[in-house]
Amino acid sequence: MNDFFAQAEDIRTSIDKIDESVTEIKKLYSSILSAPTPDQKTQDDVEALTNEIKKSANNARNKLKTIERQLESNTDERASADLRIRKSQHAILAKKFVEVMTKYNEAQVDFRDKSKGRIARQLEITGKTTTDEELEEMLEGGNSAVFTAGIMESKISQQALNEIEARHKDIMRLESSIKELHDMFVDIAMLVENQGGMIERIESNMDQSVGFVERAVADTKKAAKFQQEARRKQMMISCCCVILAIILGSFVYSFFK
Repeated sequence: MNDFFAQAEDIRTSIDKIDESVTEIKKLYSSILSAPTPDQKTQDDVEALTNEIKKSANNARNKLKTIERQLESNTDERASADLRIRKSQHAILAKKFVEVMTKYNEAQVDFRDKSKGRIARQLEITGKTTTDEELEEMLEGGNSAVFTAGIMESKISQQALNEIEARHKDIMRLESSIKELHDMFVDIAMLVENQGGMIERIESNMDQSVGFVERAVADTKKAAKFQQEARRKQMMISCCCVILAIILGSFVYSFFK
């Protein structure tokens, strides 16, 4: 079990690292979109983070697949408590991996759409209107020279042309990254889908545990309240007994006096 928990911790570290990198890359995407002119340093930072995410994602995916094979090979201990724990941990980590990669994919798609929108607006300024389908066809060509050749005849400033070329290169890099991660993403997503029942049971058990804890806390508070009230009543009874004893003592004393 120690080896398994070490693997699980390594996967969790990779997933957390991806999550942090996605947060950073979203900030860089915003900087690129808001900048009036392309900035090479920001582009380099995006490239470095993209490679870091790819590396961490490959590490997490390979270890998840390794654990999956190990779990499938343990035919002699299918009902053991250890195996159930390992399966539960594996299912939770796989789901977490898919969630963070979905977050990354959504950030990429959002950046692509906004970059495409910037290109469309620049073309519109020059008087060259294009439909969404035409723009997609131009973008999917993959060759910046061919892409810009179609707009060179328009009256367009060098700055506008530079921005269009930069946006096109951004989109090409994104397309490449999305394709590279696609198979990995689908592979783990299929695994999560197959384990859907187990994940639902885990989440249900966690909800029940939270409910039990909340009820236990409430019961503890009630018990403390009852104990406090009982202590107060006990003190009142003791006081009454003392007062009664004093009255009785006074009565007896006056009777025999």
